Amino acid sequence: MNITYACPSCEEGVRIHFDADTPELDCPHCQAKIAIDQGAIEGNRVKSCLVCPSTDLFVRKDFPQRLGVGLVVVGIIGSSIAWYYSNILWTFGILFATALIDVALYSIVGDALMCYRCQAQYRGVEEMDTYEPFDLETHEKYRQLEARLEQ
Repeated sequence: MNITYACPSCEEGVRIHFDADTPELDCPHCQAKIAIDQGAIEGNRVKSCLVCPSTDLFVRKDFPQRLGVGLVVVGIIGSSIAWYYSNILWTFGILFATALIDVALYSIVGDALMCYRCQAQYRGVEEMDTYEPFDLETHEKYRQLEARLEQ
């Protein structure tokens, strides 16, 4: 299993492998150490975030969102150009090809476990289907908490 997170001390991106026996996470940039709570990891299952004290975790596709949006934008621009030149077959062909590529990528790409609070990403965690999918209400709770802390 591995975790990708922003170090709370230096805010640099860190990617570290861990297992149930790992006592702490070490930042290679600033050498800050984050102690892992007892019971946060149970076998190959993450019970709570290793970076922050949150137990609110969700599953999402492990796919770069910018790449997905870029694919959609290319499909829209390509089909719009074909539409401008009154080529209906190419217009719908480009749209369907874009959708087909999107479905293929969705089925190939694996899942990642994420923390609502600190946005830490966990990969290689077993039993991903036992975690809940993204919940907008929980996300909004943490977004509001962060906004209040900044004030």
